[in-house]
Amino acid sequence: MAFGEQPAYLRVAGDLRKKIVEGLLPPHTRLPSQARIREEYGVSDTVALEARKVLMAEGLVEGRSGSGTYVRERPTPRRIARSGFRPATGATPFRQEQAAAEARGTWESSSVQTEAVPAVAERLGIEPGDRVMCTKYVFRDAGEAMMLSTSWEPLALTGRTPVMLPEEGPLGGMGVVERMRAIDVIVDNVTEEVGARPGLAEELHTLGGVPGHVVMVIQRTFYASGRPVETADVVIPADRYRVSYHLPVR
Repeated sequence: MAFGEQPAYLRVAGDLRKKIVEGLLPPHTRLPSQARIREEYGVSDTVALEARKVLMAEGLVEGRSGSGTYVRERPTPRRIARSGFRPATGATPFRQEQAAAEARGTWESSSVQTEAVPAVAERLGIEPGDRVMCTKYVFRDAGEAMMLSTSWEPLALTGRTPVMLPEEGPLGGMGVVERMRAIDVIVDNVTEEVGARPGLAEELHTLGGVPGHVVMVIQRTFYASGRPVETADVVIPADRYRVSYHLPVR
């Protein structure tokens, strides 16, 4: 193979991808069989198989048991808003968006006390094994799971206070900034680090993805005078959503 030349399976995958993107192979159309690919492109069975695997890993096609491989419906990405601190209304961005008459968003959550694993402990500036409140969320739009979130708060800070449970009590659901203010902890900074990775099996099961689908992961941490008071992992399916940031200019 000459320097800079693509392997045969990538060239075949690239041509099939182009046909899918341009609509020559529209959604729900059966992908050419392995034998057809072999004949049309003059490649081996191994190359044809690897090309199909590439398209499946990219989420462009899906296998249907006993039927073959078909072009997937390509969703139009929707926007998920992110912002810095919460506005005076106290609601989180998701709750604000769902306040609109046309919105159909719901969410569920569950909280449990547990021990901080090393990675979480490092992010919170505590010792591994220290007690934390772990809260898991599933956010839905018209019943479809659109976003997952897992947050951790050190119980040395919130334990035995009215805000120990993020979604219960007088300030339940009001967001980290307002809840911490209620116990005289003033949040003055938040960081969000955005990355991407293949979704975990349990994540894709909830989000409706297929193995190999990529998810965006937002690693968020709130600080009060340099001290981490809450950290969370927000997981969003990358093929269906775009993250839009609205940050104040200071």
